[in-house]
Amino acid sequence: MEAKSERRSERSKFSRMMNENNNAFKNVRRKPGLQIWTVNKMQMDPVPPQAFGNFFEGDCYIVLYISENKGSRQSADIHYWVGRTSSQDEQGAAAIYVTQLDEYLGGSPVQYREVQGYESPRFRSYFKNGLIYKKGGVASGFNHVETNAYNVLRLLHVKGRKDVTATEVEVSWSSFNKGDIFLLDIGKAIVQWNGPQSNRREKLKAVLLAQDIRDRERGGRAQIGVVEGGDERSSPELMKFLTTVLGPKPAQLKEATSDDVPDSAQKNSVRLYHVYDNSGNLVIQEVAKQPLTQDLLKSSDCFILDNKGSSVMVWKGKKASKEERQGAMNRALSYIKAKKYPASTTVEVMAEGAESAIFKHLFKSWTDRDQTQGLGTTHNVGKIAKVDDGKFDVMELHARPELAAQYRMVDDASGDVKVWCIENLELAEIDPKTYGQFYGGDCYLVLYSYKRAGQQQYILYMWQGRHATSDEIAASAFQAVNIDNKYNGAPVQVRVVMGKEPRHFLAIFKGKLIIFEGGTGRPGVVNPAKDARLFQVRGTNELNTKATEVVARAASLSSNDVFLLKTDNISYLWYGKGCNGDEREMGKAMSDVLSRHEKRVVMEGQEPAEFWIALGGKGSYASDRRFEREEPLHSPRLFECSNQTGRFKITEVDDFAQCDLDEDDVMLLDTWEELFLWIGNSSYEYETKEALNSARDYLRTHPAGRDPDTPIIFVKQGYEPPTFTGWFNAWDPHKWSGGNSYEEMKNKLSDSTSISQITLDLKNTKLNKTPAGGGGGGYRAPGGPLTSPPPNKAYFQDETDFFPRPSSPTRPQSGMSSSSASSLSSSGAGKFFDPELLVNKTPDELPEGVDPTQKEDYLSDLDFENLLSTTRADFQRLPKWRQNDLKKKAGIF
Repeated sequence: MEAKSERRSERSKFSRMMNENNNAFKNVRRKPGLQIWTVNKMQMDPVPPQAFGNFFEGDCYIVLYISENKGSRQSADIHYWVGRTSSQDEQGAAAIYVTQLDEYLGGSPVQYREVQGYESPRFRSYFKNGLIYKKGGVASGFNHVETNAYNVLRLLHVKGRKDVTATEVEVSWSSFNKGDIFLLDIGKAIVQWNGPQSNRREKLKAVLLAQDIRDRERGGRAQIGVVEGGDERSSPELMKFLTTVLGPKPAQLKEATSDDVPDSAQKNSVRLYHVYDNSGNLVIQEVAKQPLTQDLLKSSDCFILDNKGSSVMVWKGKKASKEERQGAMNRALSYIKAKKYPASTTVEVMAEGAESAIFKHLFKSWTDRDQTQGLGTTHNVGKIAKVDDGKFDVMELHARPELAAQYRMVDDASGDVKVWCIENLELAEIDPKTYGQFYGGDCYLVLYSYKRAGQQQYILYMWQGRHATSDEIAASAFQAVNIDNKYNGAPVQVRVVMGKEPRHFLAIFKGKLIIFEGGTGRPGVVNPAKDARLFQVRGTNELNTKATEVVARAASLSSNDVFLLKTDNISYLWYGKGCNGDEREMGKAMSDVLSRHEKRVVMEGQEPAEFWIALGGKGSYASDRRFEREEPLHSPRLFECSNQTGRFKITEVDDFAQCDLDEDDVMLLDTWEELFLWIGNSSYEYETKEALNSARDYLRTHPAGRDPDTPIIFVKQGYEPPTFTGWFNAWDPHKWSGGNSYEEMKNKLSDSTSISQITLDLKNTKLNKTPAGGGGGGYRAPGGPLTSPPPNKAYFQDETDFFPRPSSPTRPQSGMSSSSASSLSSSGAGKFFDPELLVNKTPDELPEGVDPTQKEDYLSDLDFENLLSTTRADFQRLPKWRQNDLKKKAGIF
């Protein structure tokens, strides 16, 4: 009884503490950007920007990211990160703070629960250079990062080629292995050792991480060197550095360890559940399984969407009770336990109207409440505005790639066109007079060329008839490679399945695109005669119109479209009641191409008997009034493709940018209407060959029941069309020649002279040995706790014994006032600033010209003395020579 009473008391105390801390949210900025807090004694302590990306295993963090979309619309994501050794109290406090922060921001943010080592792509996207896991936490002496703190000794084990993590390990050769990368960081120098089995992409990511540590934690004042494992003799000075700290390198290191990455294969089993409490018992009621439709979600309830255990998403209806909405995260955790899923399962909580892009992608169709609907139009929040059917301004499309992506048009289709048909597995040119006529028994190659910014561009369409043989389909792919080689790999290749022609393909043929169900267009071949042929004509102008042959039966008609019924003697142009004037005009123009016979206009409901006789008799057909067909509202998504395990797997890249396109890989960009396969220049031949199968598998297994014939577009690195680049913000056409490869970045790093001097100073430094079990001193990693050195390892008593002293600006004489000091700035003797402009400011917030590593040199003596009296602890952390120098110059003590 006493234990229960004590627990109730603790819970009550905790609840009061949380309520009292609601005022902490007043400091939450509502501007776009990243904000991070750590939970310290049940309170939210802000983390400075210099420490972003560093996470202590013993802590929990709250991460808020606010993004601003076009149209001044803001969206927010709240994550709470759970460290591997964090306490249950800290986890509970973080979860409650997330709920309260969500309410403070209006209930619209998407909430995520992140577990160390299993972070979501969205979370990782905030830290492009990687995550650093640090041992310890608040309880062990957490202290925020300092840009002038060099008293460091740590070894970081770097893993991953896309999502990089770095974990502090024992400073010893025993921590190394042949497959990964390790960073030895002593503050003033960082040496990267690349395992002989690591690849170029992993090496590049590690270099970027080392540079990030140097710039963010050391104010840019650290030397970086790289050693290639297995070829250490090529870097003798750097190896001297490593052996000075770590001792002699053993003859053999451990074998490579596999990257422990959770299986992110596309799941094909999605289920929707209604989860609620019934007299204290959790009730899980299945509502539906894939493919899901939006109407299943009821505003009065909360639902859980289970993506086969890879992620659990909670949807909160806006009319659900406050208790249900506030308890959504706990419901999800209870659901995970009930299903016996791993504790690391990703959890997302979102409110109605603020659904994440991934959530929407799991539904067959999705319409936002403020979405405008209309025939043949596409709407996409943020990037896509309403697409009308008017003419295209080709110059505007070239100048604004986002419009090209929006319209799915690289230009106004006024370029040059050349068409071939596959005959006897070879290419045969088509008479230009018949351009636009495609037969279901054939395969065609269509080469479209146009100019952009004075450069010749190419698109190669591979149109595959529904009734073509497998040999012809294979031949079309083979011949496409030959044409591609002829143009040095410049053409963008687009696979087009009969009946799924993309918008630009339609526009090429200027309203005269005709698709015959079967037969062939090859010269000398006579197609079987038909008593009647029926064509469905769809489109409102010459850029979006096509005629498709359908079965000549009454059931093929639809009140919403125009049809042409062609017989031996006469052709009937049938106008459904739901079609508009533009569609009728295009139907009339198409009839002139399809038939030279007399044409008779027939209005729905006024058909002559001969019309029905030609169709085999009158019958029922789709006669409902026009319903507004909306395209699904889906944001684009980027994936890294992998077939390394023998089956297709994808890894999503959230909040993607051009820099996420990996030259060693094949990337998949899904814009819903189209799939782009981006082929990196250094991708493996096997991956390139399997790219098409991978894309097909992606469509086939997509939980939303995607159309398997969605157009697939092949894009090669360096030849990206605007319909691709328009989905990326600030596309840089010169990026691929910008010197950002691993070899180029490695060559830009500091030479071995500086590292050699540091090595010499290390050898001359008095080293202290720590007995096994710790004790006898410690070191402070940037942004980290004061910890004991590793057992039996040397640590440095005073960094100033071997680091060269940087030069400092001349300080004024002792006793000079702030006003006097300020007057010197104009004469060139020095420049001083108000302490409020310097203290607790990030490098970006400092006045122009201020060295962030020596801010004290920009204070007058008087200001420095006053500041020193209140920041003596900070003064004590400065190197001894720096303390003595400042004391002497400032006349203090």
